[in-house]
Amino acid sequence: MSAVYPLRPKVPVASQKYPSTVLDVAAALKKRYHDFNHYNLKEPLDELLFIICSTKTGEASYRNTFRSLKETFPTHLRIAEAPAEYIAQPIVSGGLSNQKAKAIRNLFDVIMAKFGEPTLKPLRKMCDRDAEAFLLSLPGVGKKVARCVLMYSLGRQVFPVDTHCWRIARRLGWVRPTQKDKHCAPRDMDRLQSKIPLELRYSLHVNMISLGRETCTPTAPRCDECPISAWCPKIGVARIRQ
Repeated sequence: MSAVYPLRPKVPVASQKYPSTVLDVAAALKKRYHDFNHYNLKEPLDELLFIICSTKTGEASYRNTFRSLKETFPTHLRIAEAPAEYIAQPIVSGGLSNQKAKAIRNLFDVIMAKFGEPTLKPLRKMCDRDAEAFLLSLPGVGKKVARCVLMYSLGRQVFPVDTHCWRIARRLGWVRPTQKDKHCAPRDMDRLQSKIPLELRYSLHVNMISLGRETCTPTAPRCDECPISAWCPKIGVARIRQ
């Protein structure tokens, strides 16, 4: 007769390696912002183009420039065949059009060389590690951008760390910077991602962006209006040190 082993009891998320406040913060943010997706896209190559258009550009502007890019080049193949100076024309209103056009041109060259066509669909069959490694091999793509594509377009349980996520996590005491200037280095992105439960990564990412834009701003944050002030150790401080 085979031995019968007792079921291992489930350990609450808060008692594991995650911050003790992560469940409460996630629930409060979800209640406030409802997992708004910030107009990100399900098609992975479109998502990558959308992110390039958004670089150092306001939301209304980059949404318009991406729309203009897609109207000018209805298919990815049309972009793949276009010189950088032609790609720059429909995105000029978003700023840095020449730089962004060169970045797009370089991306498409690498993707075409790898897959023989302008697509990132083969990433759907790759594991998270391999898909992220390929995205990181593309010119100008760092961990934040790679993980945005993985999360928004490929449904992977990763946690892209943008400026809002980094700022809010630091203020909550979930992570400390390793760099003297306190910017988020790639290893810091890995450290913070490891502190977020898999099932909460998407929700926390999108809702932290909403919070960072609305109340938990870089300077003069409106702490009295913040939905997670009860779990923030810095609440009540008039000036939050960066």
